[in-house]
Amino acid sequence: MSDQIKFIVDSLNKEPFKKNYNLITFDSLGPMQLLQVLNDVLAEIDPKQDVDIREEMPEQTAKRMLNLLGILKYKPPGNATDMSTFRQGLVIGSKPVIYPVLHWLLQRSNELKKRAYLARFLIKLEVPSEFLQDETVADTNKQYEELMEAFKTLHKECEQLKTSGFSTAEIRRDISAMEEEKDQLMKRVERLKKRVETVQNHQRMLKIARQLRVEKEREEFLAQQKQEQKNQLFHAVQRLQRVQNQLKSMRHAAADAKPESLMKRLEEEIKFNSYMVTEKFPKELESKKKELHFLQKVVSEPAMGHSDLLELESKVNEINTEINQLIEKKMMRNEPIEGKLSLYRQQASIISRKKEAKAEELQETKEKLASLEREVLVKTNQTREFDGTEVLKGDEFKRYVSKLRSKSTVFKKKHQIIAEFKAEFGLLQRTEELLKQRQETIQQQLHTIEEKKGVSGYSYTQEELERVSALKSEVDEMKGRTLDDMSEMVKKLNSLVSEKKSALAPVIKELRQLRQKCQELTQECDEKKAQYDSCAAGLESNRSKLEQEVRGLHEECLQEESKYHYTNCVIKNLEVQLRRATDEMKAYVSSDQQEKRKAIREQYTKNITEQENLGKKLREKQKAVRESHGPNMKQAKMWRDLERLMECKKQCFLKQQNQASIGQVIQEGGEDRLVL
Repeated sequence: MSDQIKFIVDSLNKEPFKKNYNLITFDSLGPMQLLQVLNDVLAEIDPKQDVDIREEMPEQTAKRMLNLLGILKYKPPGNATDMSTFRQGLVIGSKPVIYPVLHWLLQRSNELKKRAYLARFLIKLEVPSEFLQDETVADTNKQYEELMEAFKTLHKECEQLKTSGFSTAEIRRDISAMEEEKDQLMKRVERLKKRVETVQNHQRMLKIARQLRVEKEREEFLAQQKQEQKNQLFHAVQRLQRVQNQLKSMRHAAADAKPESLMKRLEEEIKFNSYMVTEKFPKELESKKKELHFLQKVVSEPAMGHSDLLELESKVNEINTEINQLIEKKMMRNEPIEGKLSLYRQQASIISRKKEAKAEELQETKEKLASLEREVLVKTNQTREFDGTEVLKGDEFKRYVSKLRSKSTVFKKKHQIIAEFKAEFGLLQRTEELLKQRQETIQQQLHTIEEKKGVSGYSYTQEELERVSALKSEVDEMKGRTLDDMSEMVKKLNSLVSEKKSALAPVIKELRQLRQKCQELTQECDEKKAQYDSCAAGLESNRSKLEQEVRGLHEECLQEESKYHYTNCVIKNLEVQLRRATDEMKAYVSSDQQEKRKAIREQYTKNITEQENLGKKLREKQKAVRESHGPNMKQAKMWRDLERLMECKKQCFLKQQNQASIGQVIQEGGEDRLVL
């Protein structure tokens, strides 16, 4: 309790209270003064509480303070019976009640200021349901709730900006730079507008450009959606393939493996998974939570400067030195039991580290296996897309290898045959070259003979004539064939056209009749539509009129209902007043003195006489105080002079004890004499 009072006194002596109390003066405060101190502290938290409690009724003061303490979420110690004693102690200014409240308020003043500020805007006013039936009241209440939600969001954003560490100077610089960029953009837009206004049909061109921009944005949005859908499709296909491969592998393993091996493998997987779940994952989760908590703490703190970082580094170095000193002290002790335990601890830590390392290796191998399986899936998909076939596995691959071996033997035989053909082709090529050489020699001999006979070039011209005649015969045959084909094609086309005309003639007749019917039906439809539109417009107008009438009657009904309730309340009040008046008349007229005393008139007359008697006593007391004021003042002056004389004697006595004895003070007969 003394620490509590000391904290309260220290807090009240600081800003903004400056009460200049000490423990004795604070403990000697009366109930009204304590309540005034409590009210001053509450006024510092909520400025609306700045009231002089001498000008307020005690019940109103207690009600106001209890309301604010309830908003600030103060919980008095004890149960429901203690709550009534707490209220009574707050009304009378009891110290055991006021001191804990002051201690709680002064400990959390900044937090409570914020809570009181928010309570001013976030405490919802409860509107009775019968008043909410009115449309204006309901709309106003809805707007009030919307504004409350908007205030919540704005306050959260404001708090985030306060804790984000942004400086106002940087924000102002950014704002000034944005304003300059805005001015430059406005000037540029104005120049472009002036340049565009000289062009013909600039409004139409601007409209087209706007439409183009909208369509481009829409195209980008659709492209983004298309890409997202492609990604989703790709992921879904990969997931499906992965699941199918898992299913195949599980079926293959179940087909090949024995029950004992399956059980053994499952037991190993269960042991590994249980270790991961019970030991490894909780440690990792705890470390991640600590790291997340540390990061959240770092984010919530304001931005640090260079000086703050240097201070933190110095603190870290000091703590590290302290840790090293403690380790050295522990090593200096060198207790034998601790040494044995340290060996066991080291072995246990080594085993646990090995276990964690093996678990991590196993996890890494599993991840590698999963990544390799994904790569295999990708490769299989690529091969399937490339040639449309799937990658073979197991028995199919064995069969494929056996087929490949048989084909390789066939290939070797064919390759040998091809080598023989190549050798034979080489021989034939050599013979062809020899024959060409012989032909050239024969041609030269023939040419020399023709020159001797005077008919040079005879053989060449003969060959050319034969070649040209052969070409001419081939071209004539081609022309004859093409003419025959064209005549047959024309005949076929004419027959097809005549067949199609004969087939389409009845269809064209039916189509003409249907067109006439369609025109008649469209005219009839337009007429019916016009009739429907006019009828619908009339019904709509009648419906709107009826709705207005119903709305007006509903409002009148509500008004009459409210008037009815109001008149009922007035009648009940009048009945109560009439009952009280009749009771007063009965009590006043009756001959029984006890009933007369119960009457309000008698009570008021009694109170008036008591107050008059009290006023007389106070006036007499005032008169006595005025009469005794002069003698009392003289007596007070005499007491002050006596106090000064005693203080002077005290100072003289103290000087006599402190300094060397110059004289001697002799007390005789109530007098003090100084003998030198």
